[in-house]
This record gives sequence, C-alpha cells and structure tokens, in this order.
Amino acid sequence: MMAAVVLMSSAAQAQMALVSKGKAKAHIVLAEDTPTNREAADMLSRFVNRISGTSLTTATGKAAKGAIVIGERMSPETEDAFAIDCQDGMAHIRTGGGKGAVYGVVTLLERYLGVSYYAYKAYTFTPMSTVALPAIHISDKPAFRFRQTHGYGNQDPDYERWFRLENSPEEFAGNLWVHTFNRILPASVYGASHPEYYSLINGQRRPGSHSQWCLTNPEVFELAAQKIDSIFKANPDMKMISVSQNDGNNTYCHCDACAKVDAYEGSPSGNLIRFVNKLARRFPDKQFSTLAYLYSMHPPKHTKPLPNVNIMLCDIDCKREVPLTDNESGRDFMRALEGWGRISDNIFVWDYGINFDNMVSPFPNFHIIQKNMQLFKKNHATMVFEQINSTKGTDLGELRSYMMAKLMWDPYQNADSLMRAFVHGYYGAAAPYIYKYVAMITGALLSSHTPLWIYDSPISHKNGMLNDQLMKTYAEIFDQAEAAVATDSTLLARVRIARLPLRYSELEITRTKAGQDAAEVSRKLEVFRRQCAQYGIATLNERNNRTDDYCRLYQTRFLPRPNDNKAAGAKVIWNSAPNPPYQPIADKALTDGLYGGTSYVESWVGWEGRDADFVLDMGEAKTFSRVTTDFLQQLGAWILLPKSVSYSYSMDNKKWTDMGRKEFAEDRDVAVKFIPGTVTSAAPITARYLRVRVQTIGLCPPWHYGVGYPAWFFLDEVTVE
Repeated sequence: MMAAVVLMSSAAQAQMALVSKGKAKAHIVLAEDTPTNREAADMLSRFVNRISGTSLTTATGKAAKGAIVIGERMSPETEDAFAIDCQDGMAHIRTGGGKGAVYGVVTLLERYLGVSYYAYKAYTFTPMSTVALPAIHISDKPAFRFRQTHGYGNQDPDYERWFRLENSPEEFAGNLWVHTFNRILPASVYGASHPEYYSLINGQRRPGSHSQWCLTNPEVFELAAQKIDSIFKANPDMKMISVSQNDGNNTYCHCDACAKVDAYEGSPSGNLIRFVNKLARRFPDKQFSTLAYLYSMHPPKHTKPLPNVNIMLCDIDCKREVPLTDNESGRDFMRALEGWGRISDNIFVWDYGINFDNMVSPFPNFHIIQKNMQLFKKNHATMVFEQINSTKGTDLGELRSYMMAKLMWDPYQNADSLMRAFVHGYYGAAAPYIYKYVAMITGALLSSHTPLWIYDSPISHKNGMLNDQLMKTYAEIFDQAEAAVATDSTLLARVRIARLPLRYSELEITRTKAGQDAAEVSRKLEVFRRQCAQYGIATLNERNNRTDDYCRLYQTRFLPRPNDNKAAGAKVIWNSAPNPPYQPIADKALTDGLYGGTSYVESWVGWEGRDADFVLDMGEAKTFSRVTTDFLQQLGAWILLPKSVSYSYSMDNKKWTDMGRKEFAEDRDVAVKFIPGTVTSAAPITARYLRVRVQTIGLCPPWHYGVGYPAWFFLDEVTVE
C-alpha cells in the first residue's frame, strides 16, 4: 500500500535524524512507562520500520541527544491533547492525558514523515533509507473529549488510533452505554413478581425487555442503585455508566405519579433527569449518562441535570438532505439541543449518517457533516458518536468515516479539502471521477427537494437523484473511473465497491417498473451478486439481510415475468381500508404483479392495530384453487405478522363460502422477511369475488420495542391461482 508523497523534511532541513542510510540514529525514551506511552512508542517504531526497514529501540531513563521522548506531561492537562517539539537533535512528544502521546505520534507520522491513512488497513508512505525531522513546535487538542464512529474500519487498531477514535467499553462501566434499563433490572427477573416496576401503558402495567421503568417508584430507584453500585465495584477503574431508557418510542410510564411530573416538566425527560440526578447525588464521584431519545429528546422545563449527569442526545428523527438548521425535523432537534445546552455543559450527541434499511444505497450527506459538527460544538456537546457505516459496502463508507473522524477532532477544517485528499489517496487515478460523482448526486438530491432519511429506499428517489437520466450519467462516470484504474486491482476494487450502491439502486427501482427485459435484469443482478461476493459485501441492512439471500430472492420474487395472477387488476372494494398514507396506492398495489421490498415505504399497504377486510372483484367468474397474500415482517418498524388471514369467495358479493384460514406463528427474528399467507382448496373453486380478512395481533408484545402500542401489519400482492 505504498505511493509516492512529497515530504516536508529533507537532510538540509533536518533538526534530527531518525534513520540514516538504513541505520538507526535515534531512539525512543519513555518519560513514564505506561501502556499508552508504550503504545505510542510501538506505533512510531513500526511505521519508521515500514518507511526505512529500520526499527527504533525503546527504553526508559534519562534522555540525551538523539532521543525521542514520549509521554512528558503538558500543563495545563487536557485529555488527548499533545505537543511536539523538535530542536537541537531531540524530540519531545508531550501528552495532556488520555491518549495524547499516541495522537502526537500519529501527527508526527502524518505531517512530517509522509504517512497517510485512509481506511481499514489502507495507508500510503514513501520508502526511504534516510528519515529525518525538521524543527517542530506544535500543539493540538480535540474539539470533543470523546469521539467514536461505528465504522468497520475500527476493526483495525492502527486505524482507530490514527483517527483518534475511542470506543464505549473504554468509557462505560460494564459496557453499559445505551438502552440499559433492561440490563440493569431485567424484566425476566422482576417483571412477573413486580409489574409495578414497569410502565403503565394504555391502562396496564407492561413489563418486558423494551418496557421502561416506573421512575417515580422508590423501590425501582433503590434496586437500580444497588445494581449500579455492584457494577462500579466490579469495575473500580471506571467512572461512567449509562442509565438509559430501553429502545422504543412512547413506552414511558403513564401512571398518575409519572404523568404529573411529565406535565409539570413539559417532557417525559423530567422524570428521567430527576431519577438520574438522584443517582448522581448517591455516587458523586461517578458520571451518569442517560438518553434524550425519541420521546425524551426535549429537556425538562424546571429540573436541570447535575454536573455529573451526561445527556446522550440523539437526532434519529431528523432528515439528512440539509443541515439540522434547514428543515423542520432538524429545527425540532436544534430546539432540543439548544435547550439542553442552556442547562448542561455535559452533552453527548448521537448522530446518524446511515441508511439502516438500505445500507448499500446512495446516501449523499457529505455536504452537511461539517455544519452539523460545528452546531454540536457550539451548543456545548463534549462527546460525539457517529453511527455510520458499520459494515463494508455502505455507500462511500470509507470517505464518510474519514471525514467524520477528522471533523470530530477539528470541525473547523476545510471539509472540501478533506474530501479531495481522501479521494486522491484512496482512489488514485479514479479520484476526479469519484469527486465528480459525489458533487453531482449531492446537487441532484438538493434540487429534487426529496428528504434523505435513515430508513430510506432508493425507490423514494427514483424521480429525483436516482432518475433514469442521472443513473445513466452516473454509470458513465463510473465506467471512466474503472477504466482509469483498470490495471490496479486494489484501486479497481475500491471503485467497484463505491459503485455497488448504484447497482443495487438500479435493481430496486427496476422491480417497480412493468415491462422490463428479464434477461437484462438478470445480467445486472449477476454482476451485483458476483461483485458483492468478490469484495466481501455481506449484508444490505441493519437487520443483517444477506446480499446472497437478496440475489436469490430477486430471482424468484422480483425478476420480471408475466403476471399470471387471476386477480390481476381486480377492483378493490374496501370494508376496512388501510391507514390513510397507504390508500393512494392500495387500489392497484395489491394485484399489480410488482412485489414490495424490504422497505415499507414503497409498494406495501399497511394497517395499524386493526383488522383488514376487503373484496377483490375479478370482473368475471374465474376458477382457482389457491390464494396467497404477501406479508412483510420488519420488527424494527413495528411491522409484525398478523394473527391470521382468511379467505372466502362469492359469485354475487352477497353469499359467501369460506375457503380457509392461515394462522401465523410469532416470529422474533429481526431479519426483514416476506411471509406468504397461503390457503389451498382441495377442489377447484369458481367465483368472481374473493374476500380477504386479516386479523391483527392488536398490541405489540412485551418483548417488542412498541410494547403496549398498536402493531402494524403490511401486505402487498394477493395472488389467485
């Protein structure tokens, strides 16, 4: 992974030689023999060896000329800060605490020894037999004291060090750092005997793995305090823990005592902050982090978090096509951020830059990253977590991780320069084309005025940034990019991985169109399948639906074929219509021969918490023996299988004969699934009308995110054969 770079230092400028003609001229001295200083020394020696073929030895003791001293303390101390001084034949890498010594070494390597790191085990340097340092007098410190990305590059320890990233197990005792209520007081232990510990929802206590606590119950507080005390005692070097709501929205307690506090505070966060403040008083030497997430996003009107209470504020509901100040979802979050900023200097922002439902799909948010990061800094955030590309193949994930990490350290750098530096180093001769593509698809997104959402589908953008003409232009750009690096297998692989989101989008959009060429679609599907397998792109979404399964399913479910459904184009007569957002497509979607995909935002027709009942008028009497309704399961979106589907038939839409009923078993698998509801008759049936009735399960069960609230079910094609 070596490429030529221009180094700032030369023999004429050198203040200190590290290696001369392949022989070590410097050595490393540890000011203190600590694990972090050892880590810094090891990193420096390894990279000098990669550059020159010569390692630097490490020792402790008195430093003299020729020494690189690592780990002397700066004053004043600031976590992860560092200073580098090089003059008169000696160098000093000082630390302000934390991993400052490591980050000082990274800066030395990057700025003065010509090493550039881009992605997972992807870096460049110029081999040299002579390595020297110029005069150096610099210092630096991070904008945020904690910086983490959820990128696959973090599996490379050098990558994590290089981009100054941290991870939650290093910060949070017992790795309790988000959605911890059920881990602290498991409903499986306390729910049956003490349902009063859990949320009152729709008039009933509902203990479950996703239910919240009744925060005004004093017994809950004492039990939680005891458990937290034991966790800290088991982790004596840890100072921080998360005491935070389980995942799910509006599942907080509605009992009279909790409701009274919520009303006074103007937000369900009031109960939460009161509870965590009590813990903070009980353990004044510890830090307590809690979520401001979904229902608890907005701050309370009266209660202020204590200084040792950390607010983990999440912008999950915000659209991403513009900065947070520029659309209503973002402005609502900004009201929350500014409100928390007025009452706390201890804010942890959880930001999202990923499409959970379609990770291998275009997500052009690069133009908002810097502006949002500056907003976080301005409003007193001290910690930032960026939930971005957790798996390989996520849209331009390496570039997004690079920019996020760089801007978390310093949000006032030139973001365009960062992008240009990355694409030049990572894509080589293909860089101009990748940069052009990012600029073009970003402009297309903005001009389309279509929101960019973390549960998006490419189909949402088929008339905008992914319209036919633009897709043709993107393909031409990537053809040029591939040609530019055709002789370099590493660079070609990177370009092809960057192109996969467009290939996936083309397949997804194609399945929504009638009259497509099956042979051509099959060819494109095979290219996508083969390249995903070749480059290790395993999953398509947060629910771990695998790419190979998608390709097999596409062959049987989505590949264009004649619509042999005897109910094709049937008129729909509604007895119990779907929810209003789905009514505009419902009359056609149920029998058009086009099947819905893994995102409920297209093709699917949904009912919330109530039964479905409709009649298909096939126009004339037809003979059939089997009926199938296609159902979606997507647990993360509160879309569960119904209790049952039943069919009956008639010649006159008055007198009905039962055909049969399909019962569905409960399924807790988080993978997105398509489940058929099929009933087969022993003898052929002749009828004009078919009645479909779907019985809901009613409320989401205790194990689900939406415990106590109405469950959705979604259906698409009704096939009569």
